[in-house]
This record gives sequence, structure tokens and C-alpha cells, in this order.
Amino acid sequence: MDSNQDQLVIRLKEKIDNIVTLLEKSEEERLRLQKEKVRLSEQVKLKTTALEELERRYKNLKLAKAILDSSGNAHDARIKVNRIVREIDKCIALLNH
Repeated sequence: MDSNQDQLVIRLKEKIDNIVTLLEKSEEERLRLQKEKVRLSEQVKLKTTALEELERRYKNLKLAKAILDSSGNAHDARIKVNRIVREIDKCIALLNH
């Protein structure tokens, strides 16, 4: 009977060791995934910022083209666009305060 109990104890210990190993692997995987999530979140943030900048530049370009089409002078159009952009920046600054 002692032999059976010894075998049960040995099998139980093996199962516990397996469970502990699986738990450790799961914890490592969880930490790896958390790091990956942070990295991807930062990447999304950077891409979003870049997209917003490109959209702003595109809108400015469209506005410049519209002004150029209406006035026919590229230099005057640039001056008007720069003036409009400065006014918009001032408005944004006022809204942020």
C-alpha cells in the first residue's frame, strides 16, 4: 500500500510541476503580450499624429489651389494661405487656453 501511495504522490508532484511550468509560461506570454500592446499603442499614436498632420497639409494645399485658381497668382495665393493658417493657429491657441 505504501508503494501505491508513493506512486500517487509522485504522479501528483509531476502534475503539480507541469501546472507550475504552464503557469510560468503563461505569465511570460502575458508579459510579452503586454509589452507588444504598449509598443503597438505607441505606433498607432504616432501613425495617428502623422495622419492628422498629412490631413492638415492636404487641406492647406486644397485651400491654396482654390485661392490660386481664383486669383491666378501663386505668390499672392501663398501669402493669403499663410495669413489664413496664422489666423487658424491663433484661434486654436485661444481655444486651448
